[in-house]
Amino acid sequence: MAESGAPAVLIVGYGNPGRQDDGLGPEIVQELERLRLPGLALEADYQLSIEHAADLQQADRVIFVDAAVSGPEPFELKRLEASRSIEFTSHTLAPEAVLAICRDTYQRAPEALLIAVRGYSFEFAEGLTDMARHNKGKALEFIRNLIDQWREGKEHGS
Repeated sequence: MAESGAPAVLIVGYGNPGRQDDGLGPEIVQELERLRLPGLALEADYQLSIEHAADLQQADRVIFVDAAVSGPEPFELKRLEASRSIEFTSHTLAPEAVLAICRDTYQRAPEALLIAVRGYSFEFAEGLTDMARHNKGKALEFIRNLIDQWREGKEHGS
């Protein structure tokens, strides 16, 4: 997955674009696809599932991107650790559970971050609110800068 020595970075944006700001994760992935940045693998989905563990095991780093119903604006950054607390009564998995499945299945899990982008409206309608669109722009800028920092660190032997 890595190109020319750059770390393999997977970005997984998830959420439902049919529920307004819940589509922030997939929208950010679409924007990154347009940029065609090298060394990135991109995936958009409605929710996380067990199958995502196979994608994670190929990456050095993963950034999960999701909409947040509450919390800081424009987004919150959280370092993730694998966690075995998997609820099978739900149709969705938390990113920590997907990391645990990856670790248990493939004996490794990538460094992982969650970017929870603040959303405001989650009604059945398509399109982001203006405030969510603003937060999306800030999150995209942060992600691009973070990827650049990772690349510079790799080039300088970090």
